[in-house]
Amino acid sequence: MPASPTRRLRDAAASLTLVGLTALSACTGPTVHSLAAPVVAEHAMANEGPDPVHSLPDLLPGMPAPLDPLDLYAADRPGGLAPFLANVTARVWVPNSNGHTLSEIDPTTFRVIRTIDVGLNPQHVVPSWDLRTLWVNNDKGNSLTPISAITGQVGAPIAVHDPYNLYFSPNGRSAIVMASKDRQIVFRDPHSMAVQKALDVPCDGVNHADFSPDGKYMIVTCEFTSELLKVDVEHMTLLGTLPLPGGMPQDIKISPDGSTWYVADMHRNGLYVLNGDAFKLTGFIPTGKGTHGLYISRDSKTMYITNRDEGSISTFDFATGELTNKWRLPGGGSPDMGGLSVDGKELWLAGRYNRVVYVVDTQTGKLLHKIPVGSGPHGLCVWPQPGRYSLGHTGILR
Repeated sequence: MPASPTRRLRDAAASLTLVGLTALSACTGPTVHSLAAPVVAEHAMANEGPDPVHSLPDLLPGMPAPLDPLDLYAADRPGGLAPFLANVTARVWVPNSNGHTLSEIDPTTFRVIRTIDVGLNPQHVVPSWDLRTLWVNNDKGNSLTPISAITGQVGAPIAVHDPYNLYFSPNGRSAIVMASKDRQIVFRDPHSMAVQKALDVPCDGVNHADFSPDGKYMIVTCEFTSELLKVDVEHMTLLGTLPLPGGMPQDIKISPDGSTWYVADMHRNGLYVLNGDAFKLTGFIPTGKGTHGLYISRDSKTMYITNRDEGSISTFDFATGELTNKWRLPGGGSPDMGGLSVDGKELWLAGRYNRVVYVVDTQTGKLLHKIPVGSGPHGLCVWPQPGRYSLGHTGILR
């Protein structure tokens, strides 16, 4: 039997000398882009010798080669900021979906320092592929509000229909809008947001996604009809669907070694385990009521799992494939979406139904801070983040 695409990629990569940081981390400094009229960023590699992308023919064309064939998150270590982000003032950006505002938090004082009016029903704050723009997804406002990821300057919104969530192809050539109500996945220019292709999908509630190690396909969750979609990224076509009876799939993450996918399900209260290449379920792990968000530790060893409907966070060990802890928020709560601090010592989460943001110690599970924000806080983004490029959502960097 021929090897799977994931296995071929890992075997090919393992035969190479591991490459250093590529395109973004090799930049000598920021290029100033107009927020109102973004321009195409520099995607060329800055390595000497043969381009590692072309040394691995199984990769999506133009995609940066993995730093470590056995760890997709190897670029996400605490010291791994792109040089042009090294002096950026740390901020946490919180979209308040019901209040139509954005809260800007200083993570050193744990206080809201600015509240910004944005479009109707903002859902997520998403770093661009080139790490230079943070996009506020104004779902019902049918727009994206750009914020400079370097200066924090807020730009003029760009008209984009139904942008519930936003991702980027691993080669940076497409922004991928999850148009939940439109029943579409819309591929767009990553800067101007002009439509490249609108892919109609046979499900309701396209929402979260993650990408294969070679970048050639992504798996997308459909929360309202309980399905998964497998999508060809390069050709922008639907490869298949997989029903999840009785479920409500939310966030999805691939394991560091690229062999296994995990799908959070709010109705089933746990994680589906998936073989992405075969597109088949291989197991299920109960975690807690209302399983929702998935976040990878800075050392790639642990996954933090938010159980929104019981106010808890479960921890999962990739090496053993087992749950290791369950941390309960004092007094309960609704931990939803968020991200890790640069050093990985804090997990920041929106309290979706409690008008707060939680800050949790990732070693002890202790609640460090509870910060009041607006109504309906959702997909917050901790910024900056280590990594070479962004795949979207609240900060999936590789």
